[in-house]
This record gives sequence, C-alpha cells and structure tokens, in this order.
Amino acid sequence: MVVLGSAGGLPAATGRGGRKDGVGRIGDRRNTDAMATRDRLTKIRKILRRTYPDVKTQLAHDGPFQLLIATILSAQCTDRQVNRVTGPLFQELGTPAKLAAAPLKQIEGFIRATGFFRNKARNIKRCAQALVEAHGGDVPADLAALTRLPGVGRKTANVVLGAAFGIPGVVVDTHVARIAQRLGLTAHSHPVRIEFDLMALMPRSDWSDFCLRLIYFGRETCSARKPRCPSCPLRRHCPWPDKTSIHP
Repeated sequence: MVVLGSAGGLPAATGRGGRKDGVGRIGDRRNTDAMATRDRLTKIRKILRRTYPDVKTQLAHDGPFQLLIATILSAQCTDRQVNRVTGPLFQELGTPAKLAAAPLKQIEGFIRATGFFRNKARNIKRCAQALVEAHGGDVPADLAALTRLPGVGRKTANVVLGAAFGIPGVVVDTHVARIAQRLGLTAHSHPVRIEFDLMALMPRSDWSDFCLRLIYFGRETCSARKPRCPSCPLRRHCPWPDKTSIHP
C-alpha cells in the first residue's frame, strides 16, 4: 500500500495498518535529530555571543591583500608569529605588484619563522602574480575566484571574504573542526564536510562570527589536549564523552 507524501506528491511506502516502513522511520529520526541539534546550537551561539561579544581576526593587516597573504602564512603557524613577520614583509613588499616581482630568496628571508617557508614563499609570490595578471592587482570578493588563486583554499577564502568584505563564510580551522566534533555538530573530519554541516545548522548571517567565537573559545577553554571542561560555559550542552571532570 502507498500513500501520498508531502514532498512533491511523492508516494511514501507503508506497511500493514498504514505504518511507515524502516526507511520512513529512519528519515523521521534524522529530521528530529537535526532539529534537536539546531535548537542546541542556538543555545550554544547565544552563550558564545555573550562570552565573546566582539570578535575579529587576530591577523594584523591593512586591506584585503595583506589579509590574504597573512592567512596563507598562518597555516601551521600561530597568528602571533605571523604578525611578527608580516610587519617587515608588508613594509617592504606590501602590494601585489611588489610581492609578485620580488625574488623568492628575499620573500623567504621575511617569512622563514612561519615554518614551511619555501613552499609558502612560492605560494604567496604566485598568488600575487595571479592577482596582478588576472585581477588587476585587486583581491576578488568571490569564493570561486579566490580558491583559484595559488595557495588559497576554502578556509583562507572564507577568512578574507568575512573579514575584508563582510561576506559571511564558515571558516574551518583546527579549533572549529575539533569543537564542532566535540559538540556533536558534525560527524565528519574533512573540513569541507564540516563547513557544509555548520552552514546547514545556523543562519548565514552568523557564519563568520560563530567561527571566530569558536576559535576564541578553543584557544581559551576547549583546547586540544587540556580542555577546561569544569569551567566551560558550554558544558551543559556538550555531549563529548571525554569531558574532563577536574582541571588538568
């Protein structure tokens, strides 16, 4: 026996007595779980908004280009260390044209302390060249165009879009990935899958600031090795089974 479902008039299979079969019950359970997760995330977002009312990127920059380069350099490196090297770098090579024309050895000398400096030097030089050749020296305010630039992935692109252009995006760094998993907001480990899971759970207008708040929260409370669970403002809403019972 079949009955008409609500989605576009599609039939929904039923068993004896009009009861939904196993597939229908699984679908209902998933919908219920998703709604519960959204409700829990709404409470989490409110708490983080109270805890960190004013958030912004910690990377020092003057304009979209400098933010783009600083974000590329921040891979496997702290923001504090990046800020130490970008001051002298941008003073000497602070425009796409100057960076594109600079010898690799000169660039490497500026950014050596960020780690993986040879690969990063190649990436930022090629990125600057692409900006000059394809975009007239301007940083595009478009995700697809940004991710076509050398050394720029979705995380870097979303950082630039949010902080430089006010275009919301979900930035999945190590803090966001770890905390999203601990909070039960995603079952995935791949950054892009986590990004899309989070996008589906909250309003677009909150994407950028929520991720920044998770980063602040990860640095201050929910660290990778020694999370401060007893003093965590999200403890009541956190299903992570490995919560610590005492301060490490």
